[in-house]
Amino acid sequence: MSPRLRPSSPRGPAEPDIHPALRPSNTAVPVTPGILDTGQSAYIEPEKTSSPALDPSFDQYTTFPRPRGNAESYFPPYHNGQGSHHDSLTDRTKLTNGAHSASAHPNLKLSGKVISATFCVPFVLGFSPNREWELNSRRGTSALFDSFAYLSSSSSSWKHTLVGWTGEIDRGSRIPSEGSENEVPPTLGHVKPLNRSSAPVPVDAGAKSPQFQFQESLRVSSEDRLSLEHKLNQSYNGEILPVWLTDAIAENGDIVLKDQSRWRKYAEHHLYTLFHYKQNAPVDGRAERKSWADYYRLNKMFADRILEKYSPGDIVLVHDFYLMLLPSLLRQRVPNIYIGFFLHVPFPSSEIYRCLTRRKEVLEGVLGANMIGFQSYSYSRHFSSCCTRILGFDSSTTGVDAYGAHVAVDIFPIGINAEAVYKKAFDNPLIEDRIANIREMYHGKKIIVGRDRLDSARGVAQKLQAFELLLERHPEWRDKVVLIQVTSPSGGGLVQDGDERFINRIADLAGKINGQYGSLSFTPVQHYPQYFLEEEYFALLRIADVGLITSVRDGMNTTSMEYVICQKDNHGPLIISEFSGTAGYLISAIHINPWDLGDVANAINDALIMPTSQRKAQHDKLYEHVFKNNVRSWTDRFFRRLLTNLNTFDQTFNTPALDKEKLFSQYRQAKKRLFMFDYDGTLTPIVNEPSAAVPTDRLIRILKTLASNPANIVWIISGRDSKFLEQWLGNIPELGFSAEHGAFVRRPRENHWVNLSEKEDMGWREEVDAVFEQYNDSTPGAVTERKKIALTWHYRNADPQQGLQNSHLCHRQLEQTVVKRYPIEVMTGKANLEVRPKFINKGEIAKKLVAEHTVQSDGNEKLEFVLCLGDDFTDEDMFRALANSGLPRDFVFSVTVGPSNKQTIATWHLLEPSDVISVISLLNGSTDAGNAGAVAVLDGTIPETRT
Repeated sequence: MSPRLRPSSPRGPAEPDIHPALRPSNTAVPVTPGILDTGQSAYIEPEKTSSPALDPSFDQYTTFPRPRGNAESYFPPYHNGQGSHHDSLTDRTKLTNGAHSASAHPNLKLSGKVISATFCVPFVLGFSPNREWELNSRRGTSALFDSFAYLSSSSSSWKHTLVGWTGEIDRGSRIPSEGSENEVPPTLGHVKPLNRSSAPVPVDAGAKSPQFQFQESLRVSSEDRLSLEHKLNQSYNGEILPVWLTDAIAENGDIVLKDQSRWRKYAEHHLYTLFHYKQNAPVDGRAERKSWADYYRLNKMFADRILEKYSPGDIVLVHDFYLMLLPSLLRQRVPNIYIGFFLHVPFPSSEIYRCLTRRKEVLEGVLGANMIGFQSYSYSRHFSSCCTRILGFDSSTTGVDAYGAHVAVDIFPIGINAEAVYKKAFDNPLIEDRIANIREMYHGKKIIVGRDRLDSARGVAQKLQAFELLLERHPEWRDKVVLIQVTSPSGGGLVQDGDERFINRIADLAGKINGQYGSLSFTPVQHYPQYFLEEEYFALLRIADVGLITSVRDGMNTTSMEYVICQKDNHGPLIISEFSGTAGYLISAIHINPWDLGDVANAINDALIMPTSQRKAQHDKLYEHVFKNNVRSWTDRFFRRLLTNLNTFDQTFNTPALDKEKLFSQYRQAKKRLFMFDYDGTLTPIVNEPSAAVPTDRLIRILKTLASNPANIVWIISGRDSKFLEQWLGNIPELGFSAEHGAFVRRPRENHWVNLSEKEDMGWREEVDAVFEQYNDSTPGAVTERKKIALTWHYRNADPQQGLQNSHLCHRQLEQTVVKRYPIEVMTGKANLEVRPKFINKGEIAKKLVAEHTVQSDGNEKLEFVLCLGDDFTDEDMFRALANSGLPRDFVFSVTVGPSNKQTIATWHLLEPSDVISVISLLNGSTDAGNAGAVAVLDGTIPETRT
């Protein structure tokens, strides 16, 4: 085949040196509706002029779907396409004031206010040299923005506030005005003929390239920030609080924005990639460490901004993968806050998710919510499975038990603003002209339409290969069918690795098909790697004979729903990938496996020859579904289930994950610090043989480092006997020890042990020992551990069911006999029973240590930091003692370690001993990757290291 030729097109001076399909001059016009405040088309960039407050008298329905006065114009009654409307205003008002309104749930003491957190505000911001703000529509996520518009409208019973990042702020003009025809990139019907061996890449040699020049450094004063907030709230029905992502604020209140796109990097490069079943090339970890720190700081700044607005009874809704740490960060600071989280993209299986380096932290972050929503059942099932397999949390189809509470997990397939799309598609006379032009261009030919993002997960390559196979298997379709593929650039500010390779592959595939099956007068594949004008986009969807979506991994595909609406008259079949989150709900569509190219080719042929009656029957069902399950319905369902779950599941015992930033900050400020650590299950994992729970070299080193700090008082308070503690940790003279739950004590830098129980009657030991021996005989694998004060019956190595059953019998026998005659108690532990004197417990030791190290007459420093860590019921005595110690709450960190479903007096939670080691290392000044975010928030930078 002869080399493919492309028309020459000199670049403008600012045109970046990237693939033509990625150049701004080819991507300056959006495909899907955005958010505009000036009354212009959502598909055409507006003129950059100062935006006055909206005039409540103008009809926003036909211009910009964002209500200020009459919200019902944005959310009109449901239209069935036959000239009648359903779902009257009266019915919908009943729904709004029903089960999902604040008044319907008096027990929750709701304020009636909702705070929505999304990554970016609905506008792209420009900051002109004369210090004026410019607002232009932000592309993509139109369904999400529509949901915010509904919550802010008079149709909703909630008072809504939107919190979002400003996005990358550009200085000066970045989008061409509408005035010059040459400045609009050429699209369908305006493209000059190209060589038949290549797909059209519309580059107009005479077009003026728009400037995309984000500034390396941008200074914004406090007055400028207030001006932006005022302008945003003029342009939106509801309140918008912008989040300013910056490293620091100057003394005069100015902020300096540097390297703005870096805040996207972890979410887009790591989370989005993995969630769509793709893997990045392995690297040394330094870049990921930095991007993770930025991701943590981003979520932290969102939490700070939200809590500036929050008041008790508010509901916080958090959206998507950019903010997956936010629920936990909010929960750490307001334990009883009401939080809903919704993930708009797929969630992968546990085998894929396990490849994420920060897998635990991301799951822990999301589990700070009261309810988590997904697009489809498979995504929710994957999430619950990950929580069980990675965190060890109990989960079911209804949710996950996390941090002493139940986190509900549910399914909420998102919809679109169907009525607004209908009016845009059928009430614009320009669209009729476009349809006529397209029909003339492709007279006598069937039209297949595909519209996808520039992303390999969208399956564009599979689509082209299947189309090629169709032409090969069915020669009768050659010169009689055309595939029009619109590939719009991915959202966000980063060019993903491999984008250019992907574009080249798409161009090669299209060129191959056009070279083999095209002619001088006809090109079977028309590929447009750009945004389209609104009227051309809707014209394509209306005139198409088949809609083809072949994504290999997708959340909720809104193009499929827009296609269904636009096909009201034509009834063109919809072919959709079974890997799209939409497929499970558009049941009447033709479902395909995009990896089975033969199956896709057959489905295309079947759709092209489908009888008219069958086309209409399928389309009627799809049309009804799309209008019924619109964005308003989605929002209402989410609220209804969230409030139901808040009423159903008790959140009283919720114990949030440890706030490492707060811990580290207080540690640095304190001049005198007390540490109290349990041993088994806290510093070391629980093992089958108790004698095998020996400390690692790393544990010994970090304890030595911690205790060597003159400001630190470190105690090990354990149920272990003094012999074990002396053998394994006695070589650290700075450590204090309490053995057998407080019966024996060895102070720091002393060598002798003090027996606190030597005057007590220990006659009970022989009777208890005899009972334990009785159950040793009947429970193979059970043993008795004889400490100096306590006796412990272990059944960890016995049959689990038999051991548990016999432990109940043994407990009952002891309670009915020896416990009645002596001041002792029987304690249930992890696969053990322990009998000890009542006066012996860890809480007494904790009280004595706190009292000893508070303000003293000799002028010693005041105790300003207490960290207490333990994993079982005996440690609850320490937590209780600290809660009643009278110390300021900000000074005390009582942390339970272990299962997520435990209910505890502790104020914080860690999952396992490895997390404890990481926390102690953080206090010692060693920052691992998981703690990089907390350090970055406090220091502004993180150490250069791979770990």
